[in-house]
Amino acid sequence: MTTSTISATGSRLAVTALGLTQIIGYGTLYYSFSALADSMAKDVGWSSEWVFAAFSISLLAGGFAAPIAGSWIDKYGAGRVMALGSIGAALALACCALAPTPFTFGIGLMAVELASTFVLYNAAFALLVQINPKTAQRSITHLTLIAGFASTIFWPLTSELHQDLTWQEVYFVFAAAHLFVCLPVHFWLSRMSGNSSSSAEVTAAAGHVVVGSVPVERTRSAFVLMVSGLALISFIDAAILIHMLPMLGALGLGSVSVLVGTLFGPAQVTSRLLSMLTGNRIQPLGLALTSSLLVPVSIAVLLWNGTWMVGAVGFAILFGLGVGLSSIVQGTLPLALFGSNGYGKRMGKVTSARLVSSAAAPFAFAFMMQHVGTVVTLVIFAALGFVGLVSFAAIGRPMQRTLVREPS
Repeated sequence: MTTSTISATGSRLAVTALGLTQIIGYGTLYYSFSALADSMAKDVGWSSEWVFAAFSISLLAGGFAAPIAGSWIDKYGAGRVMALGSIGAALALACCALAPTPFTFGIGLMAVELASTFVLYNAAFALLVQINPKTAQRSITHLTLIAGFASTIFWPLTSELHQDLTWQEVYFVFAAAHLFVCLPVHFWLSRMSGNSSSSAEVTAAAGHVVVGSVPVERTRSAFVLMVSGLALISFIDAAILIHMLPMLGALGLGSVSVLVGTLFGPAQVTSRLLSMLTGNRIQPLGLALTSSLLVPVSIAVLLWNGTWMVGAVGFAILFGLGVGLSSIVQGTLPLALFGSNGYGKRMGKVTSARLVSSAAAPFAFAFMMQHVGTVVTLVIFAALGFVGLVSFAAIGRPMQRTLVREPS
């Protein structure tokens, strides 16, 4: 199947199918954990804090595995890697459910997060790039919009299942979803992406390769700036999302904090919908600057007027908009800056940095809240957000000077 044929007949179906597997992937491998953690702790004999600590360590392990997944994606094709990851996810969930000791439970949990690096966004974005680099930016936006409903679906679904099933049985149900839903979809999609090296030759011959906007001599420095910006924003996002309700409570909002927290999800989806409806007219670097500005501004609004309902609502909406855009940026910015060749490997490095920073964030935020207070902690995190903004801005300035020097 040629790239042009895929573009005409399969891209939309591929995005829809990937959206389904991403909802299942994020729902079963990530969002379901919070709903099952208390039961896991009771069965394993750990405190809830230790179970969440094991989850953070598992995310860290997934971060270290992400570059390997990226290299395999470039070598074997994203579809094949995701099909393998579906099998791995099913086995990991089953092993975690069958773990006879706390130690083996921890190993099983780590296996779950290792498998996630082969089936979630970094692999899915790479698959869309391999199918058709020219339409990948639009496809990534559509995919993040669909997958944004994972928490909305799986938080209540997991809780509902857990009323009648043990957490182990819930994990067996999720393992079956990976085997009987995700695996066939990923196997079908592997026929579109095929072997990445051969696909690259086909797309190059057809003129479908995306050339990066960063000059070759600046590739290394621009990549470091991009990864730094994405890691900082991921660090802030992960910390505040985990601690949003206790943080709002510490600022004096009390029971209203739950209502404020519920506004985050719709705002996140809204930002992705607006990006889709505008036809991606804003370039990825512009989206990166916007998302990295919205996050610290939202914190500033919370600090300025967070004890009032209006300020807290403004924070939740602005923060949700920023997080929603950052999900799009994770996939589109590496493509726009560095092109489609070697995209899988680059995404593996980006995902590694993001997961490592995200794994450390909840502990860092909790430690700082306890020792320096909520207000000072938020000021520091807002400052980190502006550092991320500067990192993205530094990518664009030399590129603008280069364009000015070029003859008309």
